[in-house]
Order: sequence, then structure tokens, then C-alpha cells
Amino acid sequence: MADNYSPRFAARLNAFKIGAADYWPGKNSVTTADLLARAASAGLNAADLNYPDHFIEDSPADLSRALDDQGMTLNGMAMRYYTDPGYKLGAFTHPNAKVRRAAIDETKRGLDVLAEMGGDLMTLWMGQDGFDYSFQMDYARAWGDTIEAMIEVADHNPALDIALEYKPNEPRAYALMPDAATTLLAIKEIGRNNTGVTLDFAHVLYADEMPAFAAALVARHSRILGVHLNDGYGKWDNGLMVGAVHPIQTVELLVELERSGYRGAIYFDTFPDHSGLDPVEEARTNIEVVQRLRAKAAKLVAHKELQEAISRQDAPVAMRLVQAAMLT
Repeated sequence: MADNYSPRFAARLNAFKIGAADYWPGKNSVTTADLLARAASAGLNAADLNYPDHFIEDSPADLSRALDDQGMTLNGMAMRYYTDPGYKLGAFTHPNAKVRRAAIDETKRGLDVLAEMGGDLMTLWMGQDGFDYSFQMDYARAWGDTIEAMIEVADHNPALDIALEYKPNEPRAYALMPDAATTLLAIKEIGRNNTGVTLDFAHVLYADEMPAFAAALVARHSRILGVHLNDGYGKWDNGLMVGAVHPIQTVELLVELERSGYRGAIYFDTFPDHSGLDPVEEARTNIEVVQRLRAKAAKLVAHKELQEAISRQDAPVAMRLVQAAMLT
């Protein structure tokens, strides 16, 4: 905004498998390179790769070439433990020390691949690290095991950033790191400069948090390393298109991101799969909407009357000014 920051845009690659038979008629299998090409056709210029899922049939060199061929940059990588049935009882919190060690070692291999490809951001969403019943988990031990594991992961390559992405639950009924405050507490205990938070808009709503407030807390106590934009009704991880339900809260988050100096990519963690939407058109819509909302946010960052209204907690005046900016 003020420094002509123009974000790179990425999206959930697996969404581009929708309608594969029609999009790639006669093709027996769809590769990660195919998904990247389809994503690029939507105007996306960055990508997040899942480890190990996206590397099962493609080498890091193969995927680096595929990104180059599409004019895309590697935004980062995300670990995917939940696809392995061996981690159903947890990865870093698994009761079996051998399984915990396997999860840590797999994460280190992912970090090595990330470095090999020239990336610098690994996102950890520990969805399987939680519990479903009372008296199922030794909470203190599970927390301690997680902190120890994350310290080891962060120390593996201090040049790489480790972003923790929180979510209240799913697949476990209760996640060990369900909200901003708990995640920041963990980061404080980890005590490593290469850690931070990925904010997922729908996860934040699901945690009954205000997105801009969560961003302000993270920026104050740690670093915002990633931003996933989407939307939902706050009941679960809907993964709807950006601004579909909460446009004002989205703009407020964009204003807060500008104030905090965030200059990373915007990742659309949306689920066109749920409604059978065309993933290319859905991604194009997300890009267009974010650009429009960023333009609105740019006018509000230093809006003198708005800041004065906020300083008085004058909600009626603030709403008039924000609505006027958004509806004209």
C-alpha cells in the first residue's frame, strides 16, 4: 500500500483436482505439476506445497522446474501429518516415543527439501495433536513433548521460518493449540526467533476471535509469517470465498496487516470442492475481491476521522466512515 506492496497470491493446490476428468480428458493421473499449471491459469503467482504429499511422485527439482515453467514462486511448504494413519493419535503428542520421533524426523526432511528448493517458510498445522475424551491425554506431558519437538524442528535450520497455524479442532475434538493466545504461549516457551504464526481467517472465526485483534496480538508478541484468507460462519472451517460473509472484518484485518508491516503472500485456503465450484473461477474471484478490499483498506489505514472515532470507541461514527469507504 504505502510502499506499493503487491502481494503474491497462492491457493490450496488440491482444490484444482476438481473436475479432473473433464479438464484433463484421458489422463490417468494428475500430477502436482498439472495442478500448478491449472492454478497459474487462474492468475495465481505463488504456491505452497504439502510435504510429503506433493513429493510422492515428483522430486524437488521436478517441482522447482514446474514452478518456473508457470512463472510461480514457492511461497513455502506445509507439513501434512494427518494423511498418515500412523499419526491418528498425534504426531508430536503421540503416546509412543518412536512415533513422535518419526514425526520430528519427517518434519526435518521436509525442511531439507524446503531449503533445497530455495524456500524459507514451513507451516505446521498440528490438527491431529489433540484429544477427544476426558482422561484420554496427559496434558502436561503432551504440551511438553510438543514444545520439545518444536524446539528441535526450529533448531534444525534456523534460516527457515516455522509458522504455527492454529485451529480449535478437527480432526481431533480439541486441538492442543486452538487459538492465538495458546499458540503465542507455546512460541514464548519455544523461544526461537525463527518461529511465528500463520493466521487463517476461518480458523480465527472458528476460535471465536476477531481477526484484526488476533493479528495485533501476534504482531505484538511474535511475527505474522503467513495469512490464509477465506471466510465462513464461525461454526466450522467452511473455507468460503474471501469476503463472502465477513467483508468488514476482512478489511479490518487488511488494515491491521498493513500497520504491522506484513509483506508476505496471501494464500486462499478455500474449499470450492464443497459446492463443486470451478476452482479457477473461484481463485480468480478471490484475487479480484482481495484487490478491491485492499484498495478500501488503503484508504482507511491513515484515515484521520476514523482514527479519532476509534480513539473514542465511537462505533456509530466508525461504522459510517467504514461503510462509506466500502460502499462507494
